[in-house]
Parts: sequence; structure tokens; C-alpha cells
Amino acid sequence: MHILVATLGSAGDMYPFLRLARDLQARGHRVTVVGPAVHASMARAAGVDYRPMGTEAEYLELLEHPDVWHPRRGFAVLWRGLERHLGVLADVIAGQPAGEPLALLAHPLALPSAALARAARPDLRVVAAWLAPANLRSVHDPLTIGALRIPRWLPLAWRAALWRLVDRDLIDPVALPGLNGARAARGLRPVAHFIDHLQATAEASVTLFPPWFAPTAADWPRPLHEGTFTVYDPHPVALAPELAAFLEAGDPPVAFTPGSGNRQAARWFERALAATNRLGRRAVFLTTHREQVPAALPAHVLWQAYVPLRALLPRCAALVHHGGIGTTSEALRAGVPQLIVPLAYDQFDNAARIESLGCGRGLAGWRARPRALAAALAALTRSPATAAACASAARQVAADAGIDVAALVERQFLGP
Repeated sequence: MHILVATLGSAGDMYPFLRLARDLQARGHRVTVVGPAVHASMARAAGVDYRPMGTEAEYLELLEHPDVWHPRRGFAVLWRGLERHLGVLADVIAGQPAGEPLALLAHPLALPSAALARAARPDLRVVAAWLAPANLRSVHDPLTIGALRIPRWLPLAWRAALWRLVDRDLIDPVALPGLNGARAARGLRPVAHFIDHLQATAEASVTLFPPWFAPTAADWPRPLHEGTFTVYDPHPVALAPELAAFLEAGDPPVAFTPGSGNRQAARWFERALAATNRLGRRAVFLTTHREQVPAALPAHVLWQAYVPLRALLPRCAALVHHGGIGTTSEALRAGVPQLIVPLAYDQFDNAARIESLGCGRGLAGWRARPRALAAALAALTRSPATAAACASAARQVAADAGIDVAALVERQFLGP
């Protein structure tokens, strides 16, 4: 079988799909990954065939947009970047031999492109790989709409009405004109709601998170098969000598990262530095963009452009981060307390789930001042209950290591 793997987003989005591509390839399939051009070298390092989408300049332009991390306006920025490439999958599929068995594993935001591609290849079987619970619309708890946490007592009908307001005001006006224009060009009927279309496109779905992190909701699409965190990082595990020496020189530090795709975190790191000064703790600042970090760092703070989290986190006292699902899962694997400062997208929901597990807490961006950061970190790092919950989560992740998500995906391609 020739399996196309369509993915989008930052490195954190890429890693699980590269892991699945490698595993499916090892199972004897021909695999082609379609994704942003900026990740081509990462895919080559993983040993998979890669078809780049767009240009590196387009990717960087999107990340530098002032609203890309805005909780309400961020989706519009993302969609404008994706909209111009809606036909890429259809073009790739059009170039494949007509008689070749072909299947598609799709990132959630690649599903509208998958529907366009299937118009020309009706036998194409599409499987959706859902990276985070918030990728799947639900009216059930925990329910977050941006930074707003919906109280448990609110009736389900009211919750559904809230989602329709979000669709009407924030999502459908942004996504439907371009999407329906692309569908009309291929003779397809328009869709009424973007999220409904997203969740109805695939013949089957697989979650890339475990049920103990997010139990399957009654209103998620079916058939849906529960997987687990699909962690992967192509970089060497060895620590740089400078970092190794820093870790050996004192108490376990607190690690801070706003995410690999965040190019607008200067104020975030200013507050992080002030919080570490208040605490009197050592810290490691992680970002590939050195200009975001204060120019003069004290001896108790070390900047690193990149460190594999699986190598660093077991030696840290806590992790402060944005709440991306890849970073969240790595922290759970390491058993380290998490302080999540969510900005947009799935990050608010991930923070709520970390809190429910007892493995950390979320701190809204507007509240993440140095005093609040320091107080939250002090409470987390001194809490026996948090330490016990983190250790339990790490055991769960280790127990899940035997789950073969690629085999689960493969079974969905074979049909019911």
C-alpha cells in the first residue's frame, strides 16, 4: 500500500506523524509525507520520502504575524496560510498510478484538503489522526472555549449553542469562503460548517493521546480508536557539554519554553527571568531565537537553542511551557510538574487536563506575571501530591510504550 501522511504545523505537530511514517514504512508500506517545506530536512533525517508544501518564507511569515498566538484571531492567521495550499494533496494524488492501492493519514487541518483529493480519487480511504483532545469538538467536560472554562453545571444544550456561536462568529466566516470556493472548482457541494466538515471527512479516526489523558467523548466521530502519545524526536539525545556542566553544577533547574514555533516570546522570557530571580532557582531557557531572551543572563540561567526534552526534563524540577500537546506529553513521560501558560488553540484544554491529573496547573497569560509565576512554581515543586501524580503519569506513559499505534492505523486502512 502507498500511504500518504499529510501534516501541518510546527515541529511538535510533525514529530508524531514522522514517527508513524517511519513505523508504517517498517511494516512494509511505501510512505510519502506531505508537509511544510521548512520541515523537509527533518523528514530526510527520519528517512522518509517528503513532498514539501509552500515555502519556508511563507511559514516564517505566518509565525511572525502578530495575531498567530491570539486566542480568538489566531485561527484566521493559520487558515490564511493553509488556504492557498488546499489543492496540494489533490495534486500529489493525481500523480499516483491509478491502480496503486492508496490511503491517506491526515492531520486534523489537512482533512479539508483530503476531501478535495477524494473527489478525484473516490477509492481513497482517509484516516484522521487527532493530535490533541481539543482537536475534536465536544460538549462534554472539560470544556474550554479559548481561555474560558465552561462550568460543569451548564446544560449540554447551552454548551452546543455556545459552540454554534463560535462557529458563526469566529470560524465559519474565516474558513468557508475559501474552502467552498475550492470545492466548487471541483464540482463539490458547499459545506455549512467547517468543524462539522472536519469531523465527518475521515472513514476512521485514531487518537494520538491515551484515554487516561482524555477519555473518548460520546459526541466524538465514530469509528474512533484510542491510541497513545506518539513521541518522537530525530535529534541526538546527548546533552551539549555546556548544558551537562550546568546541570551538574547545582540543584535541578526549571525549564522554560514557549514552543518551537513561537517567535514572539521576548516578554514571556522577561517574566520568566524575573520569576526565577524571585524564586532563587536555576533555570534553562529554550528557544531557537536568541534575540527573544534577555541579552544579559545571570549565572543561574542558561540559554539553549534546542535540547531534546526527553534528555533534559528528567533532570529538571519543573517545566513552564505553552501547553502544546507534544511538550505536554514529553513532560508527562518525564514525570515532571508542569506550569502551563496557554496562548491559543488546544493549549487551554491541555492545561485543564494536566490540572485534572494533578500533574500541574494552568496560568492564563494575562495572569502570568513574575510574582504569580514564582508562586505557582514554588507550590508545584514543593507539593508531594503533585510529585506523586507526576510519577503515576510517567508510569502510565511507560506502560503505553508497548501500544503499536502504526498497527492500529494500518488496520483502519484495511477497512471495516
